[in-house]
Amino acid sequence: MRTRSGRAAARQRAAGAADNAQVERYVAEATVSGSWLVRGKDGRLTAYARTREGLLRWTEVRPGGPEWTGPVFHAAPDLTHVWVAQGADTYVHFLGRREVRQGDGPPKVDVVHAIQYQTGRPVTEWRSLGNPHGDREKAARLGIPVAAVNPDGIVHVLVRNAGNGVMLRREQPGGKWGPWTDLKGSCVEDPVAVVAHASGRLETIVGGEGHIMRWVQERPDGDFESTPNIPLAVSRGTVVGLETAPDRATYYWTDPATGGIVAHRLGGWVIPLGGAPAEDPVAVLRTPLDGYDCTVLAHRDLEGQVMLAACGTENEQAGVWWSPTGERCVGSPALASDVYGRVVLAMIGADGALHIARQNDEGGLAMAPSVRM
Repeated sequence: MRTRSGRAAARQRAAGAADNAQVERYVAEATVSGSWLVRGKDGRLTAYARTREGLLRWTEVRPGGPEWTGPVFHAAPDLTHVWVAQGADTYVHFLGRREVRQGDGPPKVDVVHAIQYQTGRPVTEWRSLGNPHGDREKAARLGIPVAAVNPDGIVHVLVRNAGNGVMLRREQPGGKWGPWTDLKGSCVEDPVAVVAHASGRLETIVGGEGHIMRWVQERPDGDFESTPNIPLAVSRGTVVGLETAPDRATYYWTDPATGGIVAHRLGGWVIPLGGAPAEDPVAVLRTPLDGYDCTVLAHRDLEGQVMLAACGTENEQAGVWWSPTGERCVGSPALASDVYGRVVLAMIGADGALHIARQNDEGGLAMAPSVRM
């Protein structure tokens, strides 16, 4: 029997160690915020997560799966938060809060932006959008930037400022960026929740001290106008919005008094949905189920288990029943529809890998067991 030489075995061990180091580097350490599971123009799904050094990306090999490639690593050092938003043109936009330590003083903080134009293609270089504060100490207190893209592909960036109000910066036709605009507000608890309506209008809400602040565009590309505060309390960082009718949004958040999820539409009552969510926002998806317009919701509970529910869109008052999926994850799960209209649930496991569960053919919201990618 042939045996390897000691030198060949050493080379093999070194190569194995290098491979293990590479795999270890590509273990996700956290989820990103916003729409981190998206479908591209070619029908393929893409999922994103974070390491300390940058982004990880997994991509379906073919529309509808089941095989995926990845993770592919994209360098993005010094980012404390990453937000993902997708426009109608399917471009994927990344907004980051970059914090660079410089000596003993406060860190240098700015907002950065990158784009992925096509599924599986490289992410562009990160471009700085600056900071609304010129003073370094105030700049260091900048909050978490979020993004929304209107149907014309115009990116809007919203962020809590050092005075606990909301700042807006938006892209102009042709790719240039306008100046920072102060939307005012007080006692803002970031991040902001923003909804881009199919009509082209955007609206945004954010929790404060026992109330909700809201800004709306009266027309597409118009100025953001503040509306009267809504006397409702929200748990910080849990608000997410979804367009559930033309120019009407439903917002979901965790109620600080009960610890359960609630739904709310402007002018309506707060609708308790139950559940025992962790500190993350619930994932929401509007999609047909058995021919009915439905909203699917998923959240990670306090024990790390993923819970799933569905209801008729804008019919939460008929009751929402949370079902355990048998899956566990870190950070918030994500929802999307694949090219065949099946619900796809994405999770980052405790192993740092992407896990995908897909709706099966049994009808309703029956999900197949997850597969590690």
